[in-house]
Amino acid sequence: MAGARGKHDWKHAQYFRYATVVPTVNKLLKKINISGSLTAEEPMSRHTTFAVGGPAELYAVPNNTDDIRELLRLAEEDGLPWFVLGGGANILVSDSGIRGLVLDTRAFNRFEHRGEDLILGAGMPVSDAVAAAAELGLGGLEFLYSMPGSVGGAVWMNARCYGHSVDEVLTEVRYIDEERRLRTYTSSREEFAYKRSPFQGRKTVMYETRFRVHRADPSELAARMREYKEDRASKGHFAAPSAGSVFKNNRAFGAPTGQLLDSIGLRGYRVGCAKVSDLHANIVINTGGATAAEIRAVIEHMQQQAEDRLGLTLEREVLYAGEW
Repeated sequence: MAGARGKHDWKHAQYFRYATVVPTVNKLLKKINISGSLTAEEPMSRHTTFAVGGPAELYAVPNNTDDIRELLRLAEEDGLPWFVLGGGANILVSDSGIRGLVLDTRAFNRFEHRGEDLILGAGMPVSDAVAAAAELGLGGLEFLYSMPGSVGGAVWMNARCYGHSVDEVLTEVRYIDEERRLRTYTSSREEFAYKRSPFQGRKTVMYETRFRVHRADPSELAARMREYKEDRASKGHFAAPSAGSVFKNNRAFGAPTGQLLDSIGLRGYRVGCAKVSDLHANIVINTGGATAAEIRAVIEHMQQQAEDRLGLTLEREVLYAGEW
């Protein structure tokens, strides 16, 4: 039923889009002048790790901060909402897509090493950045290896893996604030928490980051990274399109979320082509052709079962984006 409902909602949203919003987008396309690229009605399924999601009304790949500021100015002028896309991980985009402007940060891929500082563009795939640093014998970020998503996304979420988190090594973030001004944030660990950063809840665009690294043996770093990748593979992270862990862990619950969900038999639960992984009960996979509505139905079933059978309120790590 969830899949059928999702397809009906998608058709209704498409009618509304073409009747009311497309004229505004077409007007914007004619007047926007940036060095990056612009596309209308770009399928978000091409840009998310779940491989689902309807079209973004206006999809921009800005080349520089001037591009971003101009796009934000015009979006505000025309009353269009906007959304920042990193690596497309940890998000579930609706089948109806995303209204307004999507800013794809992939062009912000700077990689520069200065002493104990590693400067990374916010749009660089975080695993690529870690691998490049390791080849240079720069340690400190290897706990993020094989994690999907961008550097900026890892900072925004304060990603935590294998006993370490981003705030331990982050020193600086350059971003565009709510008034479209270029700002520099000096990192303070007191402003971070478990999978939380001071950028959550704000309408900002990160474009560059700085991390503290240290000299290390490249072969030792490579061995550690292989270990992390093999561990992720054993849990099914690469078996099918997914967003990794659906829910955050909570130490007060006494066990990892995957273990708790496994204890109530949720492995293999499915709605249409969306399914709880057979390898890890805190991962939902797209077995091929799933809709976002089906994936959401599985997630909400998991959440409800944890509430009803374990008395636990799970906090979602996967964010819902778009028109639901």
